[in-house]
This record gives sequence, C-alpha cells and structure tokens, in this order.
Amino acid sequence: MSTSRTASPLAGVTVITLEQAVAAPFATRQLADLGARIIKIERPDAGDFARGYDTSVKGLSAHFVWLNRSKESLTLDLKHPIAADILGRLLSRADVFVQNLAPGAADRLGLSAEALRARDPRLIVCNISGYGPDGPYAAKKAYDLLVQSEAGVVSITGTEEAPSRVGISIADIAAGMYAYSAVLTALIRRHASGCGSTVDLSLFDALVEWMGFPLYHTAYTGEELRRSGSNHLSIAPYGPFRAADGHIFLAIQNTREWVRFCSEVLGRPEMYDDERFRTNEQRVKHRDALRAVIEAVFAPLAVDEVAARLDRAQIACARMNSVREVLEHPQLTARGRWTEVGSQAGPLRAVKPPVTIDGVEPVMGDVPALGQHTGAILEELGFDRQTIARWRQEAVI
Repeated sequence: MSTSRTASPLAGVTVITLEQAVAAPFATRQLADLGARIIKIERPDAGDFARGYDTSVKGLSAHFVWLNRSKESLTLDLKHPIAADILGRLLSRADVFVQNLAPGAADRLGLSAEALRARDPRLIVCNISGYGPDGPYAAKKAYDLLVQSEAGVVSITGTEEAPSRVGISIADIAAGMYAYSAVLTALIRRHASGCGSTVDLSLFDALVEWMGFPLYHTAYTGEELRRSGSNHLSIAPYGPFRAADGHIFLAIQNTREWVRFCSEVLGRPEMYDDERFRTNEQRVKHRDALRAVIEAVFAPLAVDEVAARLDRAQIACARMNSVREVLEHPQLTARGRWTEVGSQAGPLRAVKPPVTIDGVEPVMGDVPALGQHTGAILEELGFDRQTIARWRQEAVI
C-alpha cells in the first residue's frame, strides 16, 4: 500500500463486510481510504457480482476497481457448516459489520443485528437495503434505476418528451454515503458510551431525502415539476446555449449579474430595460425569445471566446465536457488529483478521495483479486494450512 494505516484516522478499526454491487462497497471504500481494515467476504465461485459487470479496465470491471481498492478479499461459502465458525472468529475481532445482501438473507445466516449485538454489544452493525427492513416494499428487489423510478427522480429528469434516469448510480451512491457517515457517527458514539449501534438505511430513503425540493414544492403547491432537460424551471438564462462550435452552459442568479451579462457579454445594455427581460420572472416567461437573442450573439463565436467573455464579466459558466475531457481536466491535473493503485492487472489510474484532511494521506491500496487474502486471514484466525488447503479442495473457500 502507498500509505501506512498506522498514520490514518481509522487505523485499528476492522470492518467485516458481506457486500456486493455499489452501495455497501462505496461506503466501506470510504472507510478504507481513511485506514480502516476492510475484510470483504465473497462467494468462492464468482465473488461480488460487480466483478463481472464489464472488463473495461485491463480486463477488470470498472465498477469493482472504483469501489474496492484497499480491501482484503476472503472467499467463503456462507451456506457451508464451517462458515459460521469462521464468521464468528472474524466478528469477534471486528468493530463494524456491513451487509447489503438480498432482503432476509443476513437473518437466515444468523447475522441479524439482534443476534450479533447480543454476542458483542460493542459491535456496530450496518444494514443497507433497497426499501428498509419493514413495510410493504421490504422484500422487494431494488436496483438503482428502479429506486430512481420509485423515488420520483426519473419523473423530473430528462426532457418534457422523454423521462430519464440520472446517468450515474445516485441511489447507490446516496445510500453508500449515508452508511459511511452513519458508521463514523456510531464509532464516535461508541467511543463516548462504550456501546455499539444498529444502523439501518435504504436506497429508497436516501434518494427520497435528495428529492427534498421537489417533494416540498409539490406538497405545498400541488404542482408537479416539469422535466426541463439542462434548463432551470424557475431561472433564466440558466442552461446550455449554442455557440459556433458547441454549447456553453451559463447561470444568471441576480439582477447585478443580468446587467453585466447584457452589457459586457452580449454588448446590448439596453436589454436589461426590455420589459420582457427586466425581472427573472419575465425572463422565464419569455424564455424562447431570450434564448434567440443570446444565441444570435453567440452564433459566430467559438465556445472558448464566449467562455472568456463570461469569465471577464464574472458570469458563472461551464463547458459540457465529455468523460474523456474530464480525465484530462486541467483542474484535476493542477491539483494532483490522480494517482495509481495496484491490481492483478498491474497499476491502475485512480482519482483521490474528494475530501482532504490536513496531515492525512488517503490509503490508496491495491484492488484485491478474488480470494487473494483468504489464506492469510484464515491463518490469522488460527486455522492451520492443511485445513485451509482441504477447504479449498472442497470449495468451502
């Protein structure tokens, strides 16, 4: 690993995780970045099914590479009789247990929060589910698109003609971040009280929280928000505008900016006195006419030239970068945001965690191969090599 765990904020914290896909692995990777030891239990045959999503990263899955650096992989058939002993030994040394198995699976394995914390009251148990542990949807399968649909995100995303999912797994990411912050909170609570905690959270609840503005707007006005693509429903000009060689995105937030925009960017100071455009409410009402005026000025200009005018006038703006362009973004390069992590496929490019803490370097350890640490962990738990070899032959591990 590039950084010693002894210098990390979560050094000494051990997390056992039965995780798959995105939500739980995203949460535990944040803990790994801060130095927690993450022991990831995987199925012996194929492991976390995110390993098989694609082969785009030198033969490895892009999702798995993103979510699983700095972890240890232990393969174990959870239905085998010996698994309970192995899990028991692991959990006796653990601070945190995280799982996002299918609804009811952890309970059937004897891994309910009640059972685990009865044996160890200091243990922090974090259960991540699709819709929560009770209610009519408790047993329902949940994938990111489906949760986006149930939470209303799809209804307000896309164009008027075509609803759309958000292009990244925001339900999983939201749940993962809430799980991460909840585990940190539980660790602080345990430090103060000596008691563990049971943390329950769902993808659905996490995303409903993120729907705060549309929910409150509709609850108190009775009006559903319309889909508006990249434009803003209640602010203008706000969104993409065509220039000679592409689109520039801009946002006007107040009257001072509107005046500067008219005079310094459009070269038409008389526009801010035009009755159609004098207030934001009027600009929204006459959005099409406003767009026509702006794009007539931008039409002969390259995006770079428009951006330069906007920057000089201190008008917020952005280019619509492709993913390829983000990879080479000058801001990321200038701030040293890229590094490398190891893997079975060799060194891999990785972006550093978004939060920087004074005096703390993130742990940027290897992406584990399936079962890479099984033997070492089992020996650490007191099992002898002959037993471990036999279990391999029997596909227990």
